Amino acid sequence: MPRSDPTHPTQTKAAVAAPLQPGYSEGAGIYRIVPASAIPIDTVRTLTSQVRSAPLIPRGAGSGMAGGNIGRGIALDLTALRDLRIDAESHRAAVAAGVTCRQLNEAAASHGLRFAPEPSSAGFATFGGMTATNAAGARSFAHGPIRDWILGLSMVTSDGEVCTLDARSPHSTPDCQALHRFNSQMVPALRQAAPTILDRFPKVRKNTAGYGLDAWLETGSPLDLIIGSEGTLGIITEVILRLEPIPPATGGLRAAVTDDATLTAALEILRESGAVAIEFLDHSFLRFVADAVPEADRDLARHAHALLLVEFEGSTDLVAERLANAANALEPVATGIRTATDATELDALWEIRHAASPILARLADGRRSLQVIEDGCVPPDRFAEYLRGIREITREEEVDAVLFGHAGDAHVHVNLLPDLQRAGWTDRLRRIFRRATDLQIGLGGTTAGEHGVGRLRSTTLEQQYGAEIVGLMRAVKDAFDPTGILNPGVIFPEPGWDPISHLKVGDDAEPIPSKIAAALREIEMTGGYGRSRMELARELAPG
Repeated sequence: MPRSDPTHPTQTKAAVAAPLQPGYSEGAGIYRIVPASAIPIDTVRTLTSQVRSAPLIPRGAGSGMAGGNIGRGIALDLTALRDLRIDAESHRAAVAAGVTCRQLNEAAASHGLRFAPEPSSAGFATFGGMTATNAAGARSFAHGPIRDWILGLSMVTSDGEVCTLDARSPHSTPDCQALHRFNSQMVPALRQAAPTILDRFPKVRKNTAGYGLDAWLETGSPLDLIIGSEGTLGIITEVILRLEPIPPATGGLRAAVTDDATLTAALEILRESGAVAIEFLDHSFLRFVADAVPEADRDLARHAHALLLVEFEGSTDLVAERLANAANALEPVATGIRTATDATELDALWEIRHAASPILARLADGRRSLQVIEDGCVPPDRFAEYLRGIREITREEEVDAVLFGHAGDAHVHVNLLPDLQRAGWTDRLRRIFRRATDLQIGLGGTTAGEHGVGRLRSTTLEQQYGAEIVGLMRAVKDAFDPTGILNPGVIFPEPGWDPISHLKVGDDAEPIPSKIAAALREIEMTGGYGRSRMELARELAPG
């Protein structure tokens, strides 16, 4: 059967919710693409009934940055799938795709348990989306990404079948056509290509670019291909997770450095300190928040080259010991060192980090915060080199940039702030995108540390891995989804795709009703991704 054309999706009788569609035209990233329709999914049976010939775009909170949650097909709103079951004795949880990370941790806390790799978007990020992107967060330095905590999952395949995968039985084959095709068509080829796969995958602490072929080689479980597959191999409906006891104590440390040399020295100390999180706030970030943080911190925010935010957890004695040792070791290279040992003090330390996003989203001087090169991750010994390169590229292209992220993993988020009133701003973004991609890959890194490829980075995959590896990934896609209906254009680009197109800003932005555009902008400015788009669309759509 020929692949569906994602720009001209087939209409089905079920896809009748056209008035709802503009509410699903944007995610947290840079794009606006109005889907053909939007369907609320409240049961797995409802979902299987939608699997026909039209392109399907699975979607949770819409907080993904890379454009994997938008497209021309049928937007499937999975947020109503909210089953949550905790087995405290076995430290396991079963969560439906629409359950948020915060909902799980609030429920688990009553049993003295937690889901450790909690991202900063925990309040609204759903486990369907988190699993589909192999999400991570600040504590991934110690606890790894979500992949390390998944014990199994259920998904709906492109054949309309429900398929359940269990990490404890990686070599068993569930009775579904997609897995049978994968085993017969791909397993021998992947085994044969193992040396090339292991050589071509970047040696970084985090990588979500393409399918986890390296992880699959290690485990032999198709579970490791579905995790991070961004809805292109199956639509995740439930995830089985490992939980752990809540640590008895936590503590934090904040320190300022004066240049990249002292930043590098401080990171070398902290990576050996037993920290669970090591976050980085560049001076480009601090200048935007200086006036918004508590008065006691303003001078530090205005004058530091960078701030490091560090977290420890464990027994009370262990946290105290590690805090003291880290603070003492940092004395020769850092200033403004401050420690905290209770929740209130920890919140105060992180106040600067939390102040920026709303400020950047609300810029009213013609600039707009756009996440164009926001997920690069490089080997830790190339971190300072990467920072210098990004600063040089954005300076030469005369576009302001804000840098922050997960310094322990050498993983940097970059928000570009182009002036939309300046001629040629999209051309500047294209050049920055190309040059930053060259830099990331040239340093032995990845273009996608924790947010996935989506549409944004789809044209960079072959540059990162080479044609042979991308050919294998495409063949995996074909085995699972031979008709090409699952999230087309995500991971693998549509013909002629331009990453700096279909933007939500500028004169060429696709028109949507003004009330919905204003509501989506409000969500962006407030980080209100927990708001139901179905509800929003029903409230505001004309007619």
